[in-house]
Amino acid sequence: MFAHLERLTALHPEGVRSAEINQFSVGGQPLKLVVQPGIWKPAALDAALTIRTTFTAPNQLPPYEDAIAPGGLVKYAYRGTDPDHSDNRALRRALQEQRPLAYFIGVAKSIYQAQFPVYVVAEHREEHAFLIAVDQAQRFVDPELIDALTPDRRSYLERVVRARLHQPVFRARVLQAYSKQCAVCRLQHTDLLDAAHIVRDSDEGGLPVVPNGLSLCKIHHAAYDRNIMGVRPDFVVQVRRDILIEVDGPMLKHGIQEMHGARLSLPHQQGARPDPERLEQRYEEFLEAS
Repeated sequence: MFAHLERLTALHPEGVRSAEINQFSVGGQPLKLVVQPGIWKPAALDAALTIRTTFTAPNQLPPYEDAIAPGGLVKYAYRGTDPDHSDNRALRRALQEQRPLAYFIGVAKSIYQAQFPVYVVAEHREEHAFLIAVDQAQRFVDPELIDALTPDRRSYLERVVRARLHQPVFRARVLQAYSKQCAVCRLQHTDLLDAAHIVRDSDEGGLPVVPNGLSLCKIHHAAYDRNIMGVRPDFVVQVRRDILIEVDGPMLKHGIQEMHGARLSLPHQQGARPDPERLEQRYEEFLEAS
């Protein structure tokens, strides 16, 4: 299963269609991996094989964003509230036997970002949830002793989940919303595209939601981050005055200067479009740098 997912995610780092994920077989027998509901245990197994988080509307945080436990562990909710539901028992068996699972996170309709292997490392019955480690560094830390870790160690573990889970999922959701092209120059090579935050993730309001993101090629992402290029609240690109009069090679002329006054290519879905208030906040920073 992991070899199958490795191949698919290498081909589609911005998200894989469930139909492709489900083109999997064992011993010549087809075996679906993404199914309803979220916890999946095939009949031939005694423990869960995959878990799933459904696609969230672009302007909303994915469920796990509000459910990160100390140490960066992901809280994964029970199926219902009955600890003895068959799905919950299947995930509990994965915990007891330390079976690796795949975690599918919806980034668009029927499109998923696959995280693997992940492990169930604890169960909080009073919260109707399991704790999931998305990295080996988290797997061997006792969840009951997280509070005893040094601040640096806790910070490291939380950075791990950010790198392994938050950033790839945010990128995938933004690129899917923008039809996998740069909003400024329309470049469609996904390996050259990034999800840029409008309000920086370190600032208040810098949430990993699609309306706080722009799909930008690496050149325009770097230009945006360094306030060489800005975007007005009406979605029009502006280039800093000193850059407009600078004389350099063809990349500056055609790649940056000629983008001045261009209008962003926006997502078709209204709720996925850049938030004008966030754009205005970031545009003020651009004006100060000008």
